[in-house]
Order: sequence, then C-alpha cells, then structure tokens
Amino acid sequence: MTETRTGQPYGFSFSDSLLAEVGEVPQSALHYDTDAICRAYDAIVPVAERLGVDPPQPRLAGFAYNHASTLGAEITFKPDSPEPGISPCIDSPEDIDRLVEPEDYLSAGIVPQRLEALARLKQRRPDAGESIGHDYEGPITTAVLLMGQDFLMLPYDDPARAHRLLEFCVRSALNYTNVLIEHQHRSAASEQTWLCDDFAGMFPPKMFAEFVVPYWVMMCEGVQADSRVLHSELLRREHLPFLTGLKINTFDPSVDEHITAEILREHCPVPYMLRLWPAWVQQQSVEELVQKYRRLAGFAPTSITFALDRLVDESKIVALLKVAYELE
Repeated sequence: MTETRTGQPYGFSFSDSLLAEVGEVPQSALHYDTDAICRAYDAIVPVAERLGVDPPQPRLAGFAYNHASTLGAEITFKPDSPEPGISPCIDSPEDIDRLVEPEDYLSAGIVPQRLEALARLKQRRPDAGESIGHDYEGPITTAVLLMGQDFLMLPYDDPARAHRLLEFCVRSALNYTNVLIEHQHRSAASEQTWLCDDFAGMFPPKMFAEFVVPYWVMMCEGVQADSRVLHSELLRREHLPFLTGLKINTFDPSVDEHITAEILREHCPVPYMLRLWPAWVQQQSVEELVQKYRRLAGFAPTSITFALDRLVDESKIVALLKVAYELE
C-alpha cells in the first residue's frame, strides 16, 4: 500500500437525492418549486449539525442543460423522475447548416424559467446561491444532446459537418455564458469553471485528436475563469496524454471505471482529483471506506471528494469525515 501523505484536501457535499429524502419532496421539485427547496434545505440543517459541517447554501438543483435548451433542445421535468429529460433538436446532418444562435439568450429555452425560479427562491431565502445550473456541457456532450446518439457516427460519415457542429457548440456556449455572467453581475475570473464532457471518451485516440482536443482547447481559451476543471468519465489511459497543453488546473475522472488511481499517477500529465464513488459508500463497510480513503490519499490528488446520498449511510460519512479531518 502506498504511504499516505499528510495535508490531503477533501470535499464533502449533500446530494440532491438526500435533500429530497430529508425534505420529503420529489427530487424534480428541487429544480423549480420554492416551497420544496426551502423545506429540503431547512430539513438538512439538523443533519449538518450532527455531522459537524456547515449546512449547504440553498440553491436550485444541479442542472446542466441550460445552454442546450437555448439552441432548441426540449427540456421536460417529470415528478416521477429525479433528473430532467432532454430531446434532441437536430434531425438530420443538413439541419446543422441552419443552426443559428438565439438573438437573446436570456429569453431562449428554459433560461427564463430558471431565472424566475431563482428570483422566487431569493425572495424567500436571500442567502440562496446565484446559480441556475452548470453553464454548459462540453462540446461533444452538447453535440450529442442536440443530435442524439447519431452524432457519434457523424465524424465518420460527414466530418465537415461534425466540425461545424462542434465549433457552433463551443462558440454558442461561450457567448451564452458571457451573457449570463453579465446579467448576474458575476466575477468570471474568480469562479472555478468546469468543462464536463463525458461523451468525449467515446472516440478512440486518433479521432479524439481531431474531434475533441481542438474544441477543448477552444473552450479552455475562451473562458475567463482563473481555475478550470476538466470532468470526463469515459476516458482511457490512451487519452490522458492529450490533457497536456490544455489550460486546465485539475482533471476529474469522476466514476470512470477505466481510469484507476494507479493509471492517473503513472500517466496523467496534470493534477487530478479522486472521488469515493456513491456506490462504494452505499455498498462497503465503514472499515473498507476508511481504508480506501487512506489509500487514495497516498496518490496525492488535489482533493478527495465524497457525498452523503442517503440518510442510512450517515454513520459511514461520520467515519469518512473523521479520517478526512485527520489527513487534512
């Protein structure tokens, strides 16, 4: 076992599923229902006190489809589904030739509804966060959201249109984000920007070099933030060298089953963070989780993150927080 270092940063959070559980509300309601959001965040306070952590700041539930919705993708919220659904808007490759950005991003797609929901929440809870969700998905994921799984074959069948769509995805994402930042009077440079592109790993290295890397570079160079995190769950070891040269501070493999801590230590050219997967927290014992945390700390990640997803796992989080405090 690798020797554990001291001074290991960590991150802990309460998941939206836990907020829904303690608030006794549908998880989908945390996206738009002010009463449900306030009830959930009031109910989480005693849990935070038991754990000895600060209660989370009220906010709209995590959401990543704002930008895609402004381009025509349809968003649906169903009470019996914890996550929103999204329907593609590109039916054929020829539709890519007719893509245009909206005249007013703040009036397009689901953005007005999200801004209204945030305004209602801040009336009730002035301490609520300003976010209406993650600003955008990465270029490959956005292309899949707009075109569906058919996009994954487009670089092979019609590479010119694939490039056209990816360039449009990046350009529109940056323009949308700049409009929203200005509207909310946010300081872009002081924020940490996340580039989340889980579908990127679907392309083998040769295709990855042509259809992923240039658009990641374009997006990284276009954002104004001082800190950039790349999140991608489907990469393989062969993809890691492509992270060299990107303007990112940290790589987040999240729950990528193909990328182990050992692979990251040997092959990742940039700093990386590690996670205790939700499935591990649910399925493993306290002793196993503590041992796993200590082992991951031996790889010197920028941080080790974990979350409480279910009240039944509270005792496990108590133990994890204890070892996190010890190694911090």
